[in-house]
Amino acid sequence: MQLLGIAVYLGILLLIGVAASRKMNDLRDYYAGGKRFGFWAAAFSSRATGESAWLLMGLTGMGAAVGAQALWVVLGEVLGVAAAWILLCRRFKNLTNRYDSITIPDYLESRLRDGGHRIRLVAAFTLVVFVTIYVSAQIDAIGTAFEGFLGWNYFVGAIVGFAVVLVYIVSGGFVAVVWSDVFQGTLMLVGLIALPLFGMAAAGGLDPVLQGLQEQDPQLLSLWGPEGQSWTSGFTILSFLAIGLGFMGSPQIFVRFLSLRSVDEVRPGAIVAVLWTLLATTGAVLVGMVGRAFLMKPDQGLTEQLGQGGQQVLPMLVAGSVPAWAVGLYIAIVLAAIMSTVDSLLVLASSAFVRDYFQKVRHPEMSDQQLLGRSRIVTFGLAAAALAIAFSVATLIPGRTVFWFAIFGWSGISATFCPTMILSLFWSRLTARGALAAMLAGFVSVPAFKFLAPQLPIVGDSFAALSELPPAFVVSGLVAVIVSLCDPAGQRALAGVREELADAR
Repeated sequence: MQLLGIAVYLGILLLIGVAASRKMNDLRDYYAGGKRFGFWAAAFSSRATGESAWLLMGLTGMGAAVGAQALWVVLGEVLGVAAAWILLCRRFKNLTNRYDSITIPDYLESRLRDGGHRIRLVAAFTLVVFVTIYVSAQIDAIGTAFEGFLGWNYFVGAIVGFAVVLVYIVSGGFVAVVWSDVFQGTLMLVGLIALPLFGMAAAGGLDPVLQGLQEQDPQLLSLWGPEGQSWTSGFTILSFLAIGLGFMGSPQIFVRFLSLRSVDEVRPGAIVAVLWTLLATTGAVLVGMVGRAFLMKPDQGLTEQLGQGGQQVLPMLVAGSVPAWAVGLYIAIVLAAIMSTVDSLLVLASSAFVRDYFQKVRHPEMSDQQLLGRSRIVTFGLAAAALAIAFSVATLIPGRTVFWFAIFGWSGISATFCPTMILSLFWSRLTARGALAAMLAGFVSVPAFKFLAPQLPIVGDSFAALSELPPAFVVSGLVAVIVSLCDPAGQRALAGVREELADAR
């Protein structure tokens, strides 16, 4: 029964790929879906893409590990998604229509009047690097999911699941990605709402769950978390809230805005996206909390019972509380969360190399139609590189968690692009040099704040609790402003930008 559910799910994805492949005529279709999607498809696709494996394996594990404190992630994501749709989407859609952009580097080059392709090259390079890392985290989660649910060998599970997503993405491009995201986003939402209810029913109701958490650790029911009221808890909460910053300019999210058929889709899209985020992320945290109360025994620790970082809580809660006929469906839901991000990111990284480097920099004479086949080849090559990284990390770092792995890639993309994207939509004095310096600063700051800052005396623990994204985001934004203000030549090149921003409101 479990294998049948997985087979049906994977079969639907393959059919989507076949159907979408018939709509592929040129590069515009492969990378932006011809800019013809409505709000429902764009909203579900942006949310399914923005969440990934960390929602099903990482955030549920965090709910088990720290309890109610993980609800700060919910607030951070809701605020980030709302800000992206309400404050940024309309402006971005109007400007990309004006510039006829089909990728994020297309937009940045036009908006910043960068005739030397510097922005395009840096954007393409950083996308290929961090997107490949982020995709490798999702592949790691595929193997972990098959191992946790079915007892398969980790490597076999990763290869099987990844092979399917690769087939439909290479054949159907962005259209297949969006159609599959609507299907997979629906699965994720329904599954995360239902599973805490199944768990509470199996535990005997809400009161036994609350009592179980209280007996294990009263701080699990506190928004301050296991550390109680402390500076460390404060920085941890700030880092949870800051996760929402990544939705305000990340290319994998904003390419959904670019693909909308008109600005009339923005308002209903915002409503759908915010509601999806609120329900799905709250459900994920509750899965972890209910799972901990229902599954953990007092004589062992979290890692021994629920896996590293609690990330096995979802498959274990499914096995212990869900009817047998629905277990296969939950395996499909976990795979949906993973694959909905893998497919989007691979198309994004492929567009960075083929469109933004190979066509625009090296071979501008080549048409979109000529590059369609090359796009599929590059997509396959990047996928192979991500697979190699995932297997290498799994071999060298057996104690890793999906949350850590995914957040590093997410932070890299966010710190590199988000401050520049936000400033480009609101500040007419942002220059190409300022944006270039900001992107490089964000790119370098993420590993610096991840690996070096926590080793500093006195403040190291605070940086470790804060995580790498907030300080890297601030550094990138400050560099953008300072360099732009010190760039008179760049300011002179921005003729007409203020009027363009005013018209984009």
